[in-house]
Amino acid sequence: MNMQVVFHLGAHCTDEDRLLKSLLKNCAILKPHGVTIPGPGRYRKYIRTLLANSDGQPLTQAEIDSLHSRIIEEGQTKRLILSNANFMGFAAQIFAGRQLYQSAKQRLPELAALFPGCEIEFHLALRNPASFVPSTFAQCKNMLFDDFMQRTELNSIRWSSLVHIIRAVCPEVPLTVWCNEDTPLIWSQLLYELSGVDRQIELEGQDDLLAEIMRPEGLKSYYHYINSHPLKTHLQHSRVISAFLDKFALKDQLEDEVSVPGLTQEIVDQLSDNYETDLQDIEIIPGVNFIQP
Repeated sequence: MNMQVVFHLGAHCTDEDRLLKSLLKNCAILKPHGVTIPGPGRYRKYIRTLLANSDGQPLTQAEIDSLHSRIIEEGQTKRLILSNANFMGFAAQIFAGRQLYQSAKQRLPELAALFPGCEIEFHLALRNPASFVPSTFAQCKNMLFDDFMQRTELNSIRWSSLVHIIRAVCPEVPLTVWCNEDTPLIWSQLLYELSGVDRQIELEGQDDLLAEIMRPEGLKSYYHYINSHPLKTHLQHSRVISAFLDKFALKDQLEDEVSVPGLTQEIVDQLSDNYETDLQDIEIIPGVNFIQP
């Protein structure tokens, strides 16, 4: 069996490395199962520099071997997990070409080529453009909003366009997507999807996100409930979390306060409607695994 390589592509301003941090807690648990999760300092800048210096040309075997030696445990790694919201470009570049992550056309085949002969997977979180655009723009210091948008119309933003690009340029690569808005309900499922291990293996960090968005008394009640009512499926887990969030959520942690020029409530509502329709379109794209609560 060929080694599996998982690229968690972000997107920007979705889990903001929380997913990676939760996975890193499980390195010792996952290692006996052949799952390797290198620290981001071992590959993020290195891969970026490697691809930038290649100027679109194929890498030499020596360059590929050099990367592998940094992140693969020889004879032990069966599944490698790499995570970087900048894999498809920096936040300031996401609308270059007047289309969301247009750079994916070049970047993703280049990433896949770093691991010839391996089974590649892409994993991507989506987010409502009404909050995604302001939050991502906020990461771009000293940049005008018009320059950030590159004349892209807010109303034209569709994640399905990016999904179609990914499927077109890497048709053999499975793509898993989910909505950032759903992450509190599917957090544990995401850990298992990315790590590739069976749910019978107890992973740490399954409730990391809840600790940030739920009141302490709610979290205490939640732990008491799951200890007395063991959850056997992801669906059960999602339903229980949803019930506790309805009652104990920290509302200020669930609401987005960032705004940008021209983002009126009317436009926010339109973008949200577009997003819901877009998600329905993505669900039926062949080769896409859509994780939902």
